[in-house]
Amino acid sequence: MVERRRGFGYIRKLPSGRYQASYLGPDQVRHNAPITFEAKIDCEGWLATERRLIERDEWIAPAERAGIEAAAQRAAAETVRTYAERWLAEGVSRGRLRPLTALDYRRSLELHILPTLGDVRLSEVTRGTVRAWHDTTMANTAPRARSKAYALLRTVMNNAVQDELIAASPVQIRGAGVARRKHEIEPASLSELDAIVAAMPERLGLTVLLATWCALRYGEVAELRRKDVTLSSGQLRVARSVSFLPGGTQVGPPKTKAGARRVAVPPHVLPALERHLKAFVKSDANALLFPGEAGGHLHESVLFKHWDRARRSVGRADLRFHDLRHTGATLAAQAGATTAELQARLGHATPDAAMIYQHAARGRDQELAARLSLLAIRTEAE
Repeated sequence: MVERRRGFGYIRKLPSGRYQASYLGPDQVRHNAPITFEAKIDCEGWLATERRLIERDEWIAPAERAGIEAAAQRAAAETVRTYAERWLAEGVSRGRLRPLTALDYRRSLELHILPTLGDVRLSEVTRGTVRAWHDTTMANTAPRARSKAYALLRTVMNNAVQDELIAASPVQIRGAGVARRKHEIEPASLSELDAIVAAMPERLGLTVLLATWCALRYGEVAELRRKDVTLSSGQLRVARSVSFLPGGTQVGPPKTKAGARRVAVPPHVLPALERHLKAFVKSDANALLFPGEAGGHLHESVLFKHWDRARRSVGRADLRFHDLRHTGATLAAQAGATTAELQARLGHATPDAAMIYQHAARGRDQELAARLSLLAIRTEAE
């Protein structure tokens, strides 16, 4: 059909009888209206609007503007559930979240966040909404689960801000994302460690030594292979970690980027490491240091049966396997490790956790000083 030139833009009648409007934009590109119009006057109205936008220096290409408006409409309809689930799925697919972390987040979402907030639109979540959820719905939840759920909600809403779905996060309760332990972890004593190692099966005693003296996580211990051990320099290479999921095991990078590291093995542990390599590890470079009896990784549940029996034999039923890492970090701090050295040895992304162990070491030093004073007093009395 014939296209008619106007003072601004073009209008043409289509074979269908409807009208199409277009114009040459400031970018010297021809832009069509996103829809066709039933009447010519509607085309003229659309062109007049576009011209005003250009004159006011507010113009954006119609296609780009339509995309922005569609995104705004989606954002207005986005709920906590739809956004949180998409954020979680993208985190896993892009490798930002480890499988166990994603599983933990999924449980927290389904148990604590989505039942109350899932159907609320992101734009309608206010500080009052969050406060009511935290102080009422979550009031009787265990402190650690409560703080983890709050921290997860904060992370989700902060990401919504970055995605420009909301202007600011409404999750602003000071201190709510931190769980304070009711009881401090009591590190294992050296005599307790020796007794626990002796009570473990011979092929598993080294797991206790490495978790303690090298401050390794269990997933790091279970994925160690012969190629990761360098006896000549007395080092372990921590390059991978195994996660035990409901559907099986999954090997991936350590918990944090800083988790990929080389750890010096204390000299007194090296003989045990060398004996273990000779007695229990195949010669293949990829052979696991601690394989399961049927092959593959030693599942944490299998280790726990032996661990539980060993810890109870020394009266430490409270001691978790992960507490060995805490013990090792505290011992390193007592040996004079700096914050940076602890952070590197433990594979922490930030110095905060390392500082906790330094504080613990200082507290132990005060306890030792007090005992020295008691010894001096007794000597004087005699």
